[in-house]
Amino acid sequence: MARGGLIRPYGSAIPLAQRLFDAGWIAAVHYAAYAAYSKAPWETQQTLATGAAVLAFYVTGEMAGLYQPARGVPLAKQLVRIWAAWLPVVAVLLGAAFLLKTTDQFSRLATGGWLVGAPIAISVWRGGVATVLRQLRLQGRNLRTVAICGVTEIGIELAQRISGRPQLGLRLIGFFDDRTPDRLERVSLTHGGIVGTFDDLVEGARRGEVDLIYIALPLKAEPRVNALLRRLADTTASVYIVPDFFVFDLLHGRWSQLGDLPVVSIFETPFFGIDGWVKRLEDIVLGTFFLVCGAPLMTLIAIAIKLDSKGPVFFKQRRYGLEGEVIEVLKFRTMTVAEDGAQVKQATKDDQRITRVGRLLRRTSLDEIPQLLHVVGGSMSLVGPRPHAVAHNELYRKKISGYMLRHKVKPGLTGWAQVNGWRGETDELWKMEKRIEHDLEYIRRWGLLFDLQIVFLTVWGVLFGGKVRANAY
Repeated sequence: MARGGLIRPYGSAIPLAQRLFDAGWIAAVHYAAYAAYSKAPWETQQTLATGAAVLAFYVTGEMAGLYQPARGVPLAKQLVRIWAAWLPVVAVLLGAAFLLKTTDQFSRLATGGWLVGAPIAISVWRGGVATVLRQLRLQGRNLRTVAICGVTEIGIELAQRISGRPQLGLRLIGFFDDRTPDRLERVSLTHGGIVGTFDDLVEGARRGEVDLIYIALPLKAEPRVNALLRRLADTTASVYIVPDFFVFDLLHGRWSQLGDLPVVSIFETPFFGIDGWVKRLEDIVLGTFFLVCGAPLMTLIAIAIKLDSKGPVFFKQRRYGLEGEVIEVLKFRTMTVAEDGAQVKQATKDDQRITRVGRLLRRTSLDEIPQLLHVVGGSMSLVGPRPHAVAHNELYRKKISGYMLRHKVKPGLTGWAQVNGWRGETDELWKMEKRIEHDLEYIRRWGLLFDLQIVFLTVWGVLFGGKVRANAY
């Protein structure tokens, strides 16, 4: 039975050192900003504010993953985590000062300089450390010796990732396996080849020749794994099990706990904790910005629609939102009909139902602008899988495996599929399959920088043409 504390990947002194340096930078920047912009002496309320900021940052930093092992984590992602953890701290400090009516006790310039300068200082410090470590590892220093137990598909995938990323500071000595050669996958000598059996691995670990051991045996080999683990318990090597989750189609899998029992998700949303806050903040800030900028254009479009054809300016259609809940999506009307029943016919090339103004709106995707109201309101996101009509959902969920997994996140105004040209009529099943493939890839890869990339590609495509306009009719 799994017990509390069984899985503890962060037990080294490095997270403690990171916390101490973070606290030091927060305090140092506050003191420097106060000395530069305030003529009053440092007082108790400044000390209390610094302590509150440090404690709050420890909590949000833990949630953002700032104190997890950084080997293998891209520097850009580390920096995003720093700012994502600091923004709630700013909100807490400003909210507390307002509620306690102490805002007049703080210099606005000094406080502003501190709240902006602290994350910059932490980012520069961590970026510098990461750069130094990267160079040391590329020069063959600060390395850890790695052995892979099990010549399997996932073991070979692991070896390729280690060999292809020398900045991780991992030196792969090879594979260990007890099976006969005819039962093993072919292993390139560039990955060290097969260098021994399980007995050889255990003896090498006892002699201190191996720092990390990755057990990459299939799930069905549980008895062999248990036997090997009992023998490796007599060594000081760090042992990791690499579950053969390639047999599943993972959608943002992650470890979590149910009480004291560790569990791993197979199908899950990426928007937990701090990531969910970041996603929502992105929607509110960028959604409001685009809505304000687009308001004059929306007015002109509404007038053009009324002058061009009879009927309402807007068109509502029921679509599936987060967790498959039905939502109403608002669009500018581009057709002479407003279908929203059990059957909805997709627009086709030279479709006679499309109005003159509607054809221009659909080609430039401007008919989707009213959905910015849903983005700011919370039923949609700026970036995510495009919502489909309910009738289309019920049709394709029966034909495409994993179709409904796209609803583990909010539907988006734009998406990864759209900027890659997978939009428009899906008169053949493979076209919808490609769209779903890109939607699920977006969920697996989600990150703030990835969202901003998609927003940029969307705006660029609308203004200057490109894949965004492909099949738009």
